[in-house]
Amino acid sequence: MVKSVVVKIGGSLIFTEKGDVNVDRISQYAQVLSTLKDDGMNLCVVVGGGKAARDFIKVLHKFNVPEAQSDMMGIRVSRINALLLIAALGKAAYPCPPREIPELAKALTTDKIIVMGGIQPGQSTNAVAAVVAEYTRSDMLINATSVDGVYTDDPKEDPNAKKIDELDYDDFQELVIKKGSRAGEYALFDLVALKIVSRSSILTKIINGSDPNNILRAAKGEKIGTTIHRR
Repeated sequence: MVKSVVVKIGGSLIFTEKGDVNVDRISQYAQVLSTLKDDGMNLCVVVGGGKAARDFIKVLHKFNVPEAQSDMMGIRVSRINALLLIAALGKAAYPCPPREIPELAKALTTDKIIVMGGIQPGQSTNAVAAVVAEYTRSDMLINATSVDGVYTDDPKEDPNAKKIDELDYDDFQELVIKKGSRAGEYALFDLVALKIVSRSSILTKIINGSDPNNILRAAKGEKIGTTIHRR
């Protein structure tokens, strides 16, 4: 098992299909993260904004506000989502989401599980997770999403899309570069996040986070999801 991990949890994963807070899944995330912490692992978690953030951002777009303002809305929602996980973790968690790297540095001295959301406009929570992984010199970045890995195309649109077990950073970039970068629309990963994990050779796993135990499996080195690394 690796010693230091950053876990990115997609915001959509902490809500049900009806849009209600998924209390059971958040509790399961807390149990899994606590287990990893008890096993001696250093943990930072970044939670995305999910559908709630996208819904608010859609409204802001109707008012024709600058993208930076939409980004700030997404950041605030992601921090609220982070507070839900902090509540589930109880005393095991640092009590508030760090809002910038200096606050993260302070939180790292407490030996608590650190949970945070977004940091600054123009940066997805995937990019935040990559920055945190780089800053903390983590062994692995686990990106828990609503799909079980990277596919040759969007499996929701192309039934013939095939899952890819391993990718080099450069090969992954070809898939990522097709996606846009408007606030709340960062999809599976984005170029900023990819460039960060690539420059520091951070082993990255994209897994299905619908089952929180998949985070445990990934951290233990089991073959799961898609692994992105330097070949």
